[in-house]
Amino acid sequence: MKYSFAINTAIGLILSLGAFHSANAQVSKEDNSQAEKLYQQHCQSCHGVDRLGAMGPALLPENLARFRKNKAIKVINKGRAATQMPAFNKTLSKAEIEALASYIYTPSKASLSWTIADINKSKVEHFDQSKLPNEAQFDADLMNLFIVVELGDHSATLLNGDTFERLDRFKTRFALHGGPKYSPDGRFVFFASRDGWISKYDIYNRKTVTEVRAAINTRNIAISSDGNYLIVGNYLPNNVVILNTSDLSPIKVIDAKDSDGVSSRVSAVYNAPPRHSFIVALKDVKEVWEIPYSDKGGVEVYKGWAHDYKNEAKAEGWKLEHQFPVRRIKTDDVLNDFFFDPEYINLIGTARNSHNGQVINLDTKKKVASIALTGMPHLGSGITWDYQDKEVFASPNIKEGKITVIDMESWQVIKEIQTEGPGFFMRSHSNSPYAWTDVFFGPNSDKVHVINKSTLEIVKTLAPSPGKNAAHVEFTKDGKYVLLSVWDMDGELIVYDANTLEIIKRMPMKKPSGKYNVYNKINYEKGTSH
Repeated sequence: MKYSFAINTAIGLILSLGAFHSANAQVSKEDNSQAEKLYQQHCQSCHGVDRLGAMGPALLPENLARFRKNKAIKVINKGRAATQMPAFNKTLSKAEIEALASYIYTPSKASLSWTIADINKSKVEHFDQSKLPNEAQFDADLMNLFIVVELGDHSATLLNGDTFERLDRFKTRFALHGGPKYSPDGRFVFFASRDGWISKYDIYNRKTVTEVRAAINTRNIAISSDGNYLIVGNYLPNNVVILNTSDLSPIKVIDAKDSDGVSSRVSAVYNAPPRHSFIVALKDVKEVWEIPYSDKGGVEVYKGWAHDYKNEAKAEGWKLEHQFPVRRIKTDDVLNDFFFDPEYINLIGTARNSHNGQVINLDTKKKVASIALTGMPHLGSGITWDYQDKEVFASPNIKEGKITVIDMESWQVIKEIQTEGPGFFMRSHSNSPYAWTDVFFGPNSDKVHVINKSTLEIVKTLAPSPGKNAAHVEFTKDGKYVLLSVWDMDGELIVYDANTLEIIKRMPMKKPSGKYNVYNKINYEKGTSH
């Protein structure tokens, strides 16, 4: 279904539902053939060959969870709010839309399994890493580099954050998703694509060195703080895959099933540095997982659950050391979006159809508070800062035009800052007095608000390229400059002075989206996403 890939999480909302009913899937061979042609014409470019997913999610009975066919017809007919899914009611007839809806509920001819053997077989070694120099082959502050993802032609730019000059521009896999992640020393950057490809790029030598396909449909990746392990969260198959970062060889595949054996898609994976563990968000069951990647995880660092950790590991028949045991944390509802406090003690999550957020203490595995949250807060793009001698958390909202500011001690809403429309990304820096947020959805998508963090007021609204979607800022290492994307095929990367808000430079780019500063990412700078 022809739409532009735009945002990391909102795309995942498209048709992210459903129970498969075989009665609804019965179509004649003739009807099925016609529907397949319609799919190839209107849907394949985004949802992939054999409906296995590409820019958009896989459209298969196995991962259309919690969604009935009549609702699928409605989505195809009218599109889906807060995503890039368009309406087809003026393009296709009623009968064609019904045929398409029936078709996506029929089994795919393609194999839906992806094993360790498949991962190993897929490996592509472009360069022998051991033979490449261990020093950067260019002059720049290696901590103030950026990777800029250009979705328009599936490329990425390596950018000097001091001079704002390109150091490299290289092709990426189709439809990157979830944000690239850096090794702790900043030398390597890892990418994940919608269709499961994991790529390792050597910044020092400006070369993609190794790639493997870890899954059929991937959500995102995270890297352990010691730099040894990379975890891949997947929609298809329902699992997480743990890779060795040195050569991207698979170490372990863990099926995403709750304690009752119910399978689930994995909506996201995170690194929790103080805990020496990964956190896994499950999309279809009422559990969150913690997976220690070091024997320090939960034992030496968090004595409070050492006994629990050992018992669970023993019960599953796993050894403690580097075997990635799963620690299950029960939740009151299926959580769709996540944020963590800076110490990674508390998880803040929201359920899609709830008006409350849940605060879950990861040490005790219990809910400690509820937060009044309406609309569709995008916690994954939330940020924290100090306000009136307390730490606050602020989240944009992809359904309502507001920013919600929350006291992280009382978990009470301090203020709702009204914006000119729903937004998706929010960013700041510890050295900046301002927080920036876009108005990604709706008629004012060319606007960006600048909020004073000490007053919680919008001090300026920018329209950097009128009529074109402006979104996602990232700060330089020192917080002096802000880089903003104009999400258009004839788009731009715009550099602002972070204090005067004056434009310093404009760089033409092909639909630039996320920008990722090496220092801010590897040091978990407060104002950026993790």
